[in-house]
Amino acid sequence: MSTNSAITSVILCGGSGTRLWPLSRSSFPKQFVPLIAGKCLLELTLERVARLGAPQGGAPVMCVAAEEHRFLVGAAMQSAGVAAQVILEPMARNTAAAMGLAALRAEADDLMLFCPADHHIPDVDGFAAMVETGREAATSGAFVTFGVVPTFPSTAYGYIERGAGNPDKSFAVTRFIEKPDFQKAGALIMQGNVLWNAGIFLVKASVLLGALEAHAPDILQACASAMAAASRDGDFLRPESGAFASCRSESIDYAVLEKHNNVVVIPFSGAWSDVGSWNAVAELTPPDAQGNRVGGQGLAVQATHTYIHAPTRPVIALGTEGLLIIDTPDALLVAAATHAEQVKLVVAELVALDSPQATLHRKVSRPWGWYDSIDCGERFQVKRINVKPGASLSLQRHKYRAEHWIVVKGNALVTKGSETFTLTENQSTYIPIGEMHRLENPGEMDLEMIEVQSGSYLGEDDIERFNDVYGRV
Repeated sequence: MSTNSAITSVILCGGSGTRLWPLSRSSFPKQFVPLIAGKCLLELTLERVARLGAPQGGAPVMCVAAEEHRFLVGAAMQSAGVAAQVILEPMARNTAAAMGLAALRAEADDLMLFCPADHHIPDVDGFAAMVETGREAATSGAFVTFGVVPTFPSTAYGYIERGAGNPDKSFAVTRFIEKPDFQKAGALIMQGNVLWNAGIFLVKASVLLGALEAHAPDILQACASAMAAASRDGDFLRPESGAFASCRSESIDYAVLEKHNNVVVIPFSGAWSDVGSWNAVAELTPPDAQGNRVGGQGLAVQATHTYIHAPTRPVIALGTEGLLIIDTPDALLVAAATHAEQVKLVVAELVALDSPQATLHRKVSRPWGWYDSIDCGERFQVKRINVKPGASLSLQRHKYRAEHWIVVKGNALVTKGSETFTLTENQSTYIPIGEMHRLENPGEMDLEMIEVQSGSYLGEDDIERFNDVYGRV
């Protein structure tokens, strides 16, 4: 294999990001949330790995994502200007299975770089140099992992203890260490030979598959069976769900790396964050003289070391100290900064209470645009709907609800029963219960409208689709 050949980057897009609730929810997890300069972490990751191609360019990229996030992945790819193969997992089965699916799509000698979709690495050139440093070891058959030089005793990350150095600039891995408590983390830092486990790997496809065969053959078999019966849908590849469902869920660290005999680590000293907690997000915003970090319409008055995320309305912190205040249209989190790692426990409690805010945002992305449920009550719901230029909703009907549509901006092409007509600003129409209908945006600007639903049942599952350009049923 040529040492100048392109590296196939595989972006692992799973994960629910529960520690960043209420901004991150399972239907719209943190890798898709615009967190940095209006871009989501997946978009930034796509831009970063696109720099890793062969000298002639055209770096191959793959994404492994959840079926329910397929259009969010597509939108990030479009925004980044990066084309990628997309493998859609029917259900989450952790990193060992996700990496196995990708390796089964590659040639045996392909070098594969596995990257989480939700990390922030602003030093793109340093990242590229780090990957290149690992190329020789990976080409020679090592399983290369990358470790971040720690800057403080973090309890949020696992650690890698490195041993002797190798001529190829890699280091032997002595052991992997679970997330420690603060005292143990401090002791590890004092050793001087530990790195934060970044969860980034560079390995030949054949080496990865061989390691899975040796240490987790059941995972490899489930993945191979699922890929053998996979179906293609446009840009998406869907492994067969029945076979994949039989796969156990385990991380690549547990399934392979802790047992494999040829694992090396490459240190990275650049800025890196897994953006895994609200404290990590807060650090992306420069502090004021009192240590407050404020975004959006937040205001800190006589406050110290307080973080405010307030994108939609004024949020004022008066006399606070060491707080995290995260405001969204339908949920508010106020937490001590010392409890940032426990936010996931709050989500678990909300799930147990069957609260919709545990998993769903009020504003919901769709392949054609988005809708925002701005009000609801007994037998009615009001939505603000935005349809992208050239996009259309499915041809559908509802069994239990009627809809009133009012156009507030743009032009709408409406199909209602046997009629097709155009609505412009300030015009409206009524869709009776059971009437076949479709909404399209034929224009070059966004279509905005208000939809008022009324009926005995207003759930999103009351949709019978007859034709959909996005392949939904």
